[in-house]
Amino acid sequence: MNSQKIALVTGAASGIGRAIALHLAGTGAHVALVDRDADGLAATVADIAAGGGESTPFPTDLADPADILQLRDDVAGRLALPDVIVNAAGFDRVEPFLDNDDALWTGLVAVNYLGPVRLCHAFLTSIVAAERTVKIVNIASDAGRVGSMGETVYAGTKGALIAFSKSLAREMARHQINVNCVCPGPTDTPLFDTLPEKIRAGLTRAIPFRRLGTADEVAAAVGFFASSDADFVTGQVLSVSGGLTMAG
Repeated sequence: MNSQKIALVTGAASGIGRAIALHLAGTGAHVALVDRDADGLAATVADIAAGGGESTPFPTDLADPADILQLRDDVAGRLALPDVIVNAAGFDRVEPFLDNDDALWTGLVAVNYLGPVRLCHAFLTSIVAAERTVKIVNIASDAGRVGSMGETVYAGTKGALIAFSKSLAREMARHQINVNCVCPGPTDTPLFDTLPEKIRAGLTRAIPFRRLGTADEVAAAVGFFASSDADFVTGQVLSVSGGLTMAG
């Protein structure tokens, strides 16, 4: 990836999204950083600059369709249409399904599923019209592949994102546009730290490697899908979970 390429990363203010942004900046991309946390974006900008990379922050509420359309116009106007899009933004709240409320479900669907759907639609409309290509990488979760107690609707949104990625890959193949999906398992992030200690310990013991994944390891998988090494790879789902799940 050369310095002229533009990589857009959502959820770039912290955790896996920030690690992906740093990784892509390290390959020479100018990274469009997207998140609703402006202070977190500023910290990511500083981290990228410290490593000699380039980035531009775009504070955006991905649950707002109008904000996504404005994001597309701002990125295209200030930088260019992206060569790589990574949908890494997402959130979760671990609790029994029967304790859920409608506000949680609405938020999970809006951010974890409709956010990537709307963002892909907005940018692909312009990219296809311009006869450009792009590599899209969606960050789902192994919860969406095999289920997860206490994360039932979250798992549903991630399962939907996996199916969306595969179907979008089929539709976009005629335009030479790649769409792939990375599914992290339990990963050492600020979100994981919010879980009760008993759950964190149990998840760690269940991983065959007996440790959590790191955000950098997830970022490396994204880096593969974003690179020219994956030019002939589309519609694929890659688990980065230390062997916690081994579903085909």
